[in-house]
Amino acid sequence: MTKIALVTGASAGFGQAIVRQLVTDGYKVIACARRFEKLQSLASSLGSDKVYPLQMDVSVSDKIDAALENLPQDWQKIDLLVNNAGLALGLDKAYEADFSDWLTMINTNIIGLTYLTRQLLPQMVKRNSGMIITLGSTAGTIPYPGANVYGASKAFVKQFSLNLRADLAGTKIRVTNIEPGLCEGTEFSNVRFKGDDERAEKLYEGAHAITSEDIANTVSWVASQPEHVNINRIEIMPVSQTFGPQPVYRD
Repeated sequence: MTKIALVTGASAGFGQAIVRQLVTDGYKVIACARRFEKLQSLASSLGSDKVYPLQMDVSVSDKIDAALENLPQDWQKIDLLVNNAGLALGLDKAYEADFSDWLTMINTNIIGLTYLTRQLLPQMVKRNSGMIITLGSTAGTIPYPGANVYGASKAFVKQFSLNLRADLAGTKIRVTNIEPGLCEGTEFSNVRFKGDDERAEKLYEGAHAITSEDIANTVSWVASQPEHVNINRIEIMPVSQTFGPQPVYRD
């Protein structure tokens, strides 16, 4: 039988590329996001029999419930959950940051991800099959100025994914955290800089960053592994991005 995947944040960037790749791989995909018209356009381009557009705001638990309740019966058996929806807002130091931005990141990157996972996990456990792929970030491991709550939220995602593996010991359910570094061709930095496209473009200028398609290909590879293989986590950077010395400030 054809497997069903649910992908959050599917209206653009990683999510849209992941939907396209999973359809190519033979999945039927529930594409979730707030911007329903973009989901409808995606479904039209790929086929309504292959993509089901589902309006969902993962930052609001009630809206997650309402969206899942509206799924047709033949789309309810979800084999693969891709927790892609997430965002960064601002790059200010913690003592200058807008606390409402912090709350938005927490509600989306942490609460929304964990709530949706909690809603779908019991059916996977009951069937003793399924896969959960979360989209973390290298920011969850490597701190940098201005990352504060965003980096902390992705550290949570990494540890949550690893702890899910511990809870699911003895089952056939697999969990993977994919942690991208600098990635261009998405709305990520435009959202972070609140529409300052010029600032976002300068960040990627000449960087040869990884792309949404690279992440979609990684999701495809993870999902295609034999059922006895679990990829715990994957950290991905462009060749142009690497590690630097820790700064030392002197009086």
